[in-house]
Amino acid sequence: MESGDPRQDAADRLEHRDEPPIAGKPVRPHRVTAAMVAARAGVSAATVSLVANGKTAGRVSEDNVVRVRAAIQELGYVVDGIGSSLAKGVSSLVLLVAPDISNPFFAKVIDGVRQALGADYQVLLSVTDAGSFPQADDIRRLLSLRPAGLLVDAPNARFLEDLSASIPLVLLDAPGLESYAPSVNLDVAFGARELAAHLAAEGHRTVAYLDSVTGTDTFTLRREAFLTAAATLGIHVAPDRIIGTTIDVGAAAAAFASTWPAWARAGVTAVVCGTDTHAYGVLQEARVTGVRIPEDLAVAGFDDLPYSATSNPGLTSVHLPAESLGFEAGDQLRRLMLGEMLAQSQVTLETSLLIRRSTSVSAP
Repeated sequence: MESGDPRQDAADRLEHRDEPPIAGKPVRPHRVTAAMVAARAGVSAATVSLVANGKTAGRVSEDNVVRVRAAIQELGYVVDGIGSSLAKGVSSLVLLVAPDISNPFFAKVIDGVRQALGADYQVLLSVTDAGSFPQADDIRRLLSLRPAGLLVDAPNARFLEDLSASIPLVLLDAPGLESYAPSVNLDVAFGARELAAHLAAEGHRTVAYLDSVTGTDTFTLRREAFLTAAATLGIHVAPDRIIGTTIDVGAAAAAFASTWPAWARAGVTAVVCGTDTHAYGVLQEARVTGVRIPEDLAVAGFDDLPYSATSNPGLTSVHLPAESLGFEAGDQLRRLMLGEMLAQSQVTLETSLLIRRSTSVSAP
């Protein structure tokens, strides 16, 4: 069946040519086309396109929808997203770039992004090795897929300058980089100050800090905000008691195991971790070595991951609204991709401190 598009029909005929098998090499099955599905269902190729792209409301009868879907399933038809991108000049992909995607925090961020974008867009993740940030050259190669928009979580200025993307762009958790693009940030400093005040109220004066080595600005802000507030409250964090690892439970546990004897001799009574994942490593090693939490050592983190409420003991953590972060950024980007003006190009979400038994014996 002809689609009405001479170029598409010519391409379909080209794909349908019989090719002689090569000795010793299996014959590769032909790619199933919209025209083939249309012929099987007894409809036009345009109708197949509407069904495959979920745009049938008020345009395709329910009977035809059922027939096309049956033909799609029978033939194994897959929409040619690249061909569609070339025709429109842009795809339905949204590229999400994040440092250290292994961090469980990003699962909530991604969930929020997907909710905001809806079914019209697909999220493509740029994944890096633990502890490293994507390079601009890597992202530029992905831009060849012609994504409709770009989300970048916890970037640094150099990356943004090297990237110079010309498509709709929104930044997540990018303090100090608001001049580069619309952004959704977290008031991390408020939560850090609340944590310092809580530890001071619990009587802690000698504290250590276990940081992330990712090198993104959000971790610098967490650390510096806590250290500044701690100093004003009489809490001492010596430079040699600030260490860093990748965002990994095992790496954090190993780092704590090697430094705890010296910290204990120095009178450290609390350790603040740049993420909850780091804190889980500390809790794990503390159980192995017989360190009582919080009697011998108070432990706190940032992120408030779901497991923090049920860990043993429950982990005190600065709650960062990951799902809201993703949703607000996704909503900003969706509006930009639709050509809408943003009512507010810079959004800041509140954080809070959740006190649990890892820092307070009286906590629920």
